[in-house]
Amino acid sequence: MAVDITLLFKASVKTVKTRNKAIGINVDSAKDEVFKKSRPKSGFSLRAKEVITNITKLKDFLLQHRKDYVSAGSLISTDLSRMTDSERDQIDQDAQIFMRTCSEAIKQLRNEVEKQATSAQIKEHRVAVLDLIEMYLKGVCKLYSEQRAIRVKRMVDKKRLSRLAPEHPGKVAKTEVEGPAEEKVVKEESSEKNISEVQDNGINLWEEGRVEDELSPEEIQMFEQENQKLVSEMNNLVDEVRQIEGKVVEISRLQEIFAEKVLQQETDIDNIHQLVVGATENVKEGNEDIREAIKNNAGFRVWILFFLVMCSFSLLFLDWYDS
Repeated sequence: MAVDITLLFKASVKTVKTRNKAIGINVDSAKDEVFKKSRPKSGFSLRAKEVITNITKLKDFLLQHRKDYVSAGSLISTDLSRMTDSERDQIDQDAQIFMRTCSEAIKQLRNEVEKQATSAQIKEHRVAVLDLIEMYLKGVCKLYSEQRAIRVKRMVDKKRLSRLAPEHPGKVAKTEVEGPAEEKVVKEESSEKNISEVQDNGINLWEEGRVEDELSPEEIQMFEQENQKLVSEMNNLVDEVRQIEGKVVEISRLQEIFAEKVLQQETDIDNIHQLVVGATENVKEGNEDIREAIKNNAGFRVWILFFLVMCSFSLLFLDWYDS
């Protein structure tokens, strides 16, 4: 049964305090000895912390600008994006340089740890810290690679759709009057005319476009066939993309299974190695036991032979003595 000795403990502590005061021992110095200040951090700790801080800044920057960066080539948000393609390219370049710098810093720290003459425990701790930092950097690199892949995929999809988009026959005539680029074309064709002639030209082109809008049934049927072809091509592209996505998912699943099997084989190989080492030791012990048995057997035979010889001499002696 437990006994409460709290009062006895407090009385003992008070007794010790009064005795220390009587002797002249300072209690604060004893506290300082117990709660010593932490040692100054080494250069490795400061540099590793600096690398981790830089990687965290890169991660926060990528996550902060992820929406604007990924919206390149998006079919939904075209004019609302606050980031231009040049800025996205600059982000790609800076991120690659940043990741390369961090990787080189980790390699340099690893080389310094290998060269420093420290205890095995400190070296193992620092190697583990560098492995964790390298895993953190790989995670940030994976995040950047995913964002870049999404951006490239959307740009490719937008280019494909722009190539497959049909041109409206009457739109060209209308934009020649309204758009600044088409006005330049008109000005180049009529550089020797005045401004009024250019306006008359624009009105004539407008009327021609209105006339061209009235298409014949054959042309309408031809355009419908072309639209059907474009739709079928788009459906085929979508099916191919889905098939490729399914294959990629299947490949990733097979890779995971392969990695699991490799890990299982690694454990099996370790077990086999341990069994082989144990079998080798058992064989050595068996050989030593056989040698000892052979030695013991030989000694036993010598004793038996000695006993038989002595018995023979005893019989001969008794026979001689009786005669």
